[in-house]
Amino acid sequence: MESKKVGIIGIGLIGGSIAKALRTSSWATELIGIDANPEHAKKALSLRLVDEILTLEEAMERVDVFVCATPVDILVQIIPNVLDQLKPGQIVIEVGSTKTPVYEALKNHPKRAQFVSTHPMAGTEFSGPEAAVEGLFQGKRGVICDKELSSPEAVATIESLYRDGLGMNLIYMESIDHDVHTAYISHISHICSFALANTVLEKEKNEERIFELASTGFESTVRLAKSSPETWSQIFHQNQDNLMDVLDEYINTLLKYKGLMLSGSYDKLKEELGKANDIGRILNKH
Repeated sequence: MESKKVGIIGIGLIGGSIAKALRTSSWATELIGIDANPEHAKKALSLRLVDEILTLEEAMERVDVFVCATPVDILVQIIPNVLDQLKPGQIVIEVGSTKTPVYEALKNHPKRAQFVSTHPMAGTEFSGPEAAVEGLFQGKRGVICDKELSSPEAVATIESLYRDGLGMNLIYMESIDHDVHTAYISHISHICSFALANTVLEKEKNEERIFELASTGFESTVRLAKSSPETWSQIFHQNQDNLMDVLDEYINTLLKYKGLMLSGSYDKLKEELGKANDIGRILNKH
């Protein structure tokens, strides 16, 4: 497949990391940035994440594939606008953590076949152009949603982008299923990390003690609490129904542990903790 000119709308952690990967892989002949934040645009240029910054209208004359990497609440506004202006053969994708709102916003759009819904399952707790990481996606999972709603040509191009450009392994889901499973695996991890950090900050007022006594276990558990509150509050909002379900289960599990401790049933607690060890078998399968 011939190299493409790629336009990245929103040059933060994910958009910038995609740019780095595409430049390294030579999948794209030209990288064009579109960003409403002038500081982000300036920084992306200085870091050579993109070759130049253009307006969306200017980019329409040059770009083959648009990658929408803005916060999730903005996607439902931006993508219909991009689709309205697309010429035949041009493609737009988004890389957000929730899918159903975009699915609903685009399901009746006359150019829906030129859109591909995707989610590269990779990230860090940092944000902005400076957070872009080379090799972030290598060997990770790339999700393509609602494949049957996109044209075969568009899907083939984006499959190549993910496999050849980003080095990812592809899986396929429906939007509704995606949002259920990411609530269970990704979104609950973030909300629990935020909650644990707030709990410690509330109970332990001595910052020096937190610094002195924090071990690698604590650091790894609260790492996600350093993520952008703006980004994650929007994700929690968009996937609220699924999150309520998994939060109920999580809270019930905590209450079970608490009850076993209060009753002195530590043999039973040990059994429950042993069940949790099975997650290692699942994560180490491949």
